[in-house]
Amino acid sequence: MNRHLPALALLAALVALPLALGNEPYLLNAVITTGIVTIAAMSLNLLLGFTGQLSLGHIAFFGIGAYVSALTSLGFDVELLGGFRVVHEPWPPAIGFGLAVLATGACGYLVGRLSFRVRGAYFVIVTISFAEVVRLVALNWVELTQGPLALTGIPPFSLWLPGLGTTPLRTKLPNYYLVLVVGTLCYALIARLVRSRFGRAMRGLKENESLALSVGINATRTLTLAAVISAAMAGAAGSLYAHYLRIIDPDVFLFSTTVTMVIMVVGGGKGTLLGPVVGGLIFGLLPVALRPVMVPEAQWMVFGLVLIVIQFVMPRGIVPGLARLATLRRTSAPARVPVEVRP
Repeated sequence: MNRHLPALALLAALVALPLALGNEPYLLNAVITTGIVTIAAMSLNLLLGFTGQLSLGHIAFFGIGAYVSALTSLGFDVELLGGFRVVHEPWPPAIGFGLAVLATGACGYLVGRLSFRVRGAYFVIVTISFAEVVRLVALNWVELTQGPLALTGIPPFSLWLPGLGTTPLRTKLPNYYLVLVVGTLCYALIARLVRSRFGRAMRGLKENESLALSVGINATRTLTLAAVISAAMAGAAGSLYAHYLRIIDPDVFLFSTTVTMVIMVVGGGKGTLLGPVVGGLIFGLLPVALRPVMVPEAQWMVFGLVLIVIQFVMPRGIVPGLARLATLRRTSAPARVPVEVRP
């Protein structure tokens, strides 16, 4: 039970956070967008932290999830090669969310099968190339994606309530709790995975691939499955992003967002469950705190300096560093010697 206390305490704090913010829509909006990117960072941590595979094209899955969910909800009418037209009527956003998860999971399988036969820099190059190809498709397939003009009017998620029917989540507060619920489910799924036999296989490949192969672990299959789950979670985050902002354009594939995810994972502590969550909250909200007092250039300088200081003081990240300090404090505490009282 003790190992779950930090996560439960953080969850309780996040549940009560809107009460602390009060009537501050700007701050609540910042927390919602930070939460969405944090879910994507959690999905990246499944690859980077538990298998040791760095994906610098992870934003591709986020963007694919956003576009698939948006197009499913808006509908489209496009002409494919040979004059064959595809007409799709709008479906509810919940179906778009499910299709986004399935589509990005399939893309993760494709990328994994093609790239996990290589390692290191080759895998990084494959993921970057994949993200750039997807960005160019979104930019140039104007008939489907509207290109730089953006997809607008994306409907929000809806919630069915007994006696009230279907209620669209148009305000920030219900969207905040929707993001919190999805993030909590993703966290629970990752926790279950890494503590299972599959999680032990992932960690084995990260620590010593030759030894893992010698005991019968199928490296390609294990890494591909990790890529599928990671991509599906990133697609879920992209779907939340599209239906919350209700507008998306090819800028959703910006490389800087992938860099932000990597910073969240590394700064918070890769290979830990709470690392990307803590890193996401710090590095997601830090620019918001600096924006009123600094120009953008100075904000990025402070952003980089904070990361350097964290890595210098806590090389493994914030969460492992705090856990190590707590352990040292417990072990260095003087033992209490019982005093015998004689009558």
